[in-house]
Amino acid sequence: MTQFVDVQNMARWIQRDGVENIIGKMMDYLERDFSRWAKFDKTPRVASHTPFGVIELMPTSDGEEYSFKYVNGHPSNPARGFQTVTAFGVLADVDNGYPTFLAEMTLLTALRTAATSGMTARKLARPDSKRMALIGAGSQSEFQSLGFRAALGIEDLTVYDIDPKAVEKLQRNLEPLGFRVTVADTVDDAVADADIITTCTADKAQNTILANRHVRPGVHLNAVGGDCPGKTELEAEILDRGNVFVEFTPQTRVEGEIQQMDPDFPVTEFWQVLNGEAEGRTSAEDITIFDSVGFAINDFSALRCVRDATAGSELQSYVDLVADPDDPKDLFSLVNAMKPVG
Repeated sequence: MTQFVDVQNMARWIQRDGVENIIGKMMDYLERDFSRWAKFDKTPRVASHTPFGVIELMPTSDGEEYSFKYVNGHPSNPARGFQTVTAFGVLADVDNGYPTFLAEMTLLTALRTAATSGMTARKLARPDSKRMALIGAGSQSEFQSLGFRAALGIEDLTVYDIDPKAVEKLQRNLEPLGFRVTVADTVDDAVADADIITTCTADKAQNTILANRHVRPGVHLNAVGGDCPGKTELEAEILDRGNVFVEFTPQTRVEGEIQQMDPDFPVTEFWQVLNGEAEGRTSAEDITIFDSVGFAINDFSALRCVRDATAGSELQSYVDLVADPDDPKDLFSLVNAMKPVG
């Protein structure tokens, strides 16, 4: 039997432990796993692209446990009554190949994306950062905001989105949690006093959400929305001005902001910063850019985090996922065991 956390119990876990606390705990899982980067199998996600969106599988293993995530990205879905992103994930025992844990990952992916942003910002943003500009107030925005409060204590937000209802939704969700939200009429207004800029839009196109003129020295850019081929948010000139940090370079060159650049454009994988093999921010004037696309190790960390946090509680149930006859060589016995009724 495989342990299982479904949508309702994922939501109950988040309510029980709190979004910000969970993101903080997940940052620690991520840091531990990124610090042992060399132990993992690493491959870019396997993607099936269509005019409607993309469906992807994201596998990895540390030699003891294996994980994968199934995830889609369909930007036109909200107009049709569906979510842009849905996901589920699995952990398996490498020793025998049996799946041990199954979980919904639509909510969990939002948590792990925010935790990854927070983990990198703790090393790359200025420690005295006070204000974050959010360009895009969609489904990730609240999680990102709570992630940056968990990482750096940020509570002052300036928000811009072309959809006023999305901004109203963000204010409704975040202001009761203690955030001070300023609504901006333009991107220029949103970034004017920002120490951190998070871009997180859904349109699958090479857009200039953030222009070179918007970026001043000392800013940390958390570029979340450019996460598949043909989808970017930053003007290319920005990348030439800053130090660019990525998760897994071969994947990010295809999917991230750096898909706009030459194949030899220099980047630093973030695990190198954690392990002291490369520098992160070196001065208050540095422009640091986290070109976030999401990588399989992030999901591995998130799945283990929720599994451990819900272990032994009513939040986990079991699903009979794998055929497991008494005699491993007699699979047909399970068919014979199912006698017809009547």
